[in-house]
Amino acid sequence: MGRSWIVTMGAGLIAATLHASSSDLERPAGARQPTTAQQPTTAQQPTQPQPAPAPRREPGVFPAMQRPPADPAVIERGKGLFGVMCIACHGADARGGQLNGPNLLRSQLVLMDKDGELIGPVIQNGRPERGMPPMPIPPDDTKAIAEFIHSLTGASRGQGAPPPTDAPLPDIVVGNAAAGREYFAVKCSACHSVDGDLKGIATRMGDPRVLQNSWVSGGTAGGPGGRRRGSASEGGAGSAMTATVTLPSGEKVQGRLARIDDFLVTLAQEDGTLRSFRRDGDVPRVEITDPLEGHKQLLAVLTDKDMRNVTAYLVTLK
Repeated sequence: MGRSWIVTMGAGLIAATLHASSSDLERPAGARQPTTAQQPTTAQQPTQPQPAPAPRREPGVFPAMQRPPADPAVIERGKGLFGVMCIACHGADARGGQLNGPNLLRSQLVLMDKDGELIGPVIQNGRPERGMPPMPIPPDDTKAIAEFIHSLTGASRGQGAPPPTDAPLPDIVVGNAAAGREYFAVKCSACHSVDGDLKGIATRMGDPRVLQNSWVSGGTAGGPGGRRRGSASEGGAGSAMTATVTLPSGEKVQGRLARIDDFLVTLAQEDGTLRSFRRDGDVPRVEITDPLEGHKQLLAVLTDKDMRNVTAYLVTLK
């Protein structure tokens, strides 16, 4: 009986020792699990605040944004070289200069270049057939120019867009408001009224650029906050094309034009349902009403001067 008890206790001690040893192997050296009596209390050892994790940087949406930026000193050197050698043809923002050089921000060669391997040969050898002379400059200078161009594409809001700038936006209200009023009376007053749909348009639009884009396009380019739903002059449901389909039986069906091609015309009804008709030449007869037709015709004859004058007039309609 006594021997059995001793053997059992010995086996238990060995198992406990092995369990403790295996647990110690799973923890770093010196990180022994304290016993219950050794557990620290809040009063004995306050919990130290943990630093907040660093914000995760989302990857860029196009290759030029995903490329790691070069040394700022190299980019600054490339900017100086670009300003001396390239700015006349390609412009300060690389979108084209006074000598009609191409827009580098939209150049496939620039967008595909990774480390100057495509841009470098063009700088060194030129493109005489396109009017660009060779520029046999040191390789380090070539690399610096390439990195500066990459810095412009990498800072763009979207692929091919210009990089952000701290320069104030230009004032587009440079036209003659009196001349704009006369033009409006001749070209626009048949459909629009300054006391009706356009009353207070300058206040509703706010930004003159949004206002100009809106009236030139008929409201389709008004931008967020620049449209009044349902108005044919400012986009929305009122600017949608409608159609009347006259069937061989004489029945007429009207609705918003959802689709039309040589084989089918589909109208959206007021209850939201769609009704389609097979087309065979001029049968059935389809008459389309486009509220923006006047604006589309105006685009063919509208000059920059008239556009600026009308904008200068419309911004006075507070």
